[in-house]
Amino acid sequence: MISIARGKYIRVSSMKMRQVIDAIRGKDVPTSLAILAQINKGSCADVKKVLDSAVSNAKQKGLSENQLFIKSITANHGGAWKRFRAASFGRATPILRRTTHLTVELDIKTK
Repeated sequence: MISIARGKYIRVSSMKMRQVIDAIRGKDVPTSLAILAQINKGSCADVKKVLDSAVSNAKQKGLSENQLFIKSITANHGGAWKRFRAASFGRATPILRRTTHLTVELDIKTK
């Protein structure tokens, strides 16, 4: 593991985030960024932001973007914001606004 970046409490459910990260898992960084630019999902911006942070952490160690690949990327459940909505007959129904903890680990490509 050369560099790591985490995004916590991202306002997307982890199931929706996993649809995006499954497309880029194990690929090199330039290919991953190109794939993220083409996917039409709302969570792509959040994944790109954390991936750029991991690349920036690796650049501080003197590595270039072309030398790196995604060793592991995970989207785990974060906390849920609990809200209530008015329902009929004076009741209230719960709403869970789910969040995600995203972790990206980069490593050097070996050929």
